Amino acid sequence: MSANSFGDKWTFTSFGESHGAAIGGVLDGVPAGLHIDFDMIREELKRRREGVEELRSTGVSARAKHEPDEVEWLSGVLDGVTLGTPIAFIIRNKDARPEDYEWLKHTYRVGHADKVYEQKYGIRDWRGGGRASARETAARVVAGCLAKQQLAQKGITIHAELVQVGNETLTSRYRDVIESVQREGDSIGGIIECRIDGVPVGTGEPIFDKLQAHLAFAIMSINACKGFEYGTGFAGVTEKGSEINHISGGISGGIADGSQIVFRCVFKPTPSTKKALASIVNHPVVNRSDTCIATRAVPVVEAMTALVLANFICEP
Repeated sequence: MSANSFGDKWTFTSFGESHGAAIGGVLDGVPAGLHIDFDMIREELKRRREGVEELRSTGVSARAKHEPDEVEWLSGVLDGVTLGTPIAFIIRNKDARPEDYEWLKHTYRVGHADKVYEQKYGIRDWRGGGRASARETAARVVAGCLAKQQLAQKGITIHAELVQVGNETLTSRYRDVIESVQREGDSIGGIIECRIDGVPVGTGEPIFDKLQAHLAFAIMSINACKGFEYGTGFAGVTEKGSEINHISGGISGGIADGSQIVFRCVFKPTPSTKKALASIVNHPVVNRSDTCIATRAVPVVEAMTALVLANFICEP
């Protein structure tokens, strides 16, 4: 399995750069006969593009507001039904503006992968970060939608939501917090909680193939994700065993126990802010980043969760 592919049964390979011609993916192992819900895919891409519903367009980058994210299916699908052959799709970058990043040719952004990519490969795509850009996650959402549709046939549902922005845990206050930070020319992080129902008892393997290990691997591969916890998580360190022993988070010994699976993940503040960029080049530059990237990461978390479960549960 290559660094750009995920899974061994439902294998998803991602390709494309942020400001190249297109991004896309290839899915191999999807069974024949799956009727694709294209409306669902469009809605999930909209969620990734515009953020959670109650915060639509709040602190969302200018590019996200203008990219239509239209999926073009190249192979593996006929009349909306999967053929059992590799599924290839692309999403053209219609609002790509590499000229906005000319200034990055000869400098590096703090908190980004600009420098380390060049150190590793001897070359880098300076156009908005290339492969390191969160633009790549749109392809994950498409792949995850197919996995969610297959899992739904087995009674498995996945629901993620934004549960914290900065120190604020009240949904009604998120907009105020984000708008305040945006006015300051800064950014802020957030926490997403994901709940999974219907996973069969026994899903997952002991030792190195624990279900939570696979979930952590997948979720931590998402841009800007800095932490993963399930069950009692980090909060459990302040409690006594007698008080929390009954909380499994849906997984015991690395194996699903039949109860609801619950995990949380944290997303850092976007490092590209007006304050940070001005200090790098000593003059204003176009900033096309989000004030709170966590608002748009919710469907990506669901997508990667679905791909993990599809590889455990769905037969090709």
